[in-house]
Amino acid sequence: QVHLVESGGGLVQAGGSLRLSCAASGLTFSTHVMGWFRQAPGKEREFVAGIGWSGGSTHYKDSVKGRFTISRDNAKNTVYLKMMNLKPEDTAVYYCEARLWYNPATMKDDQLYRYWGQGTQVTVAS
Repeated sequence: QVHLVESGGGLVQAGGSLRLSCAASGLTFSTHVMGWFRQAPGKEREFVAGIGWSGGSTHYKDSVKGRFTISRDNAKNTVYLKMMNLKPEDTAVYYCEARLWYNPATMKDDQLYRYWGQGTQVTVAS
């Protein structure tokens, strides 16, 4: 059974930083593309960042470019999201998701990810 467990969320002041982690089990981690998505109250889930199998290819939502960094450690079956210069509009539940196929054109499509975790809350106070 596949499990994705996010951690590292919390309450932070605007301009602060957090690092989210997502530990995966029950799947061959190195063969899965990983993505971070987020969902704010009353809004649809949106793509934040994605990373290819080896970590050499990364993709970001425009509004987080230069502030967020996605990375992965295949030896630890873990994907990370380093978030800096956080803004109140970054407040959301952040989800880790996994899929097999790498296609840059569809990285942002939540419907194409097969597995996801329970999410971790990130709250940025102004």
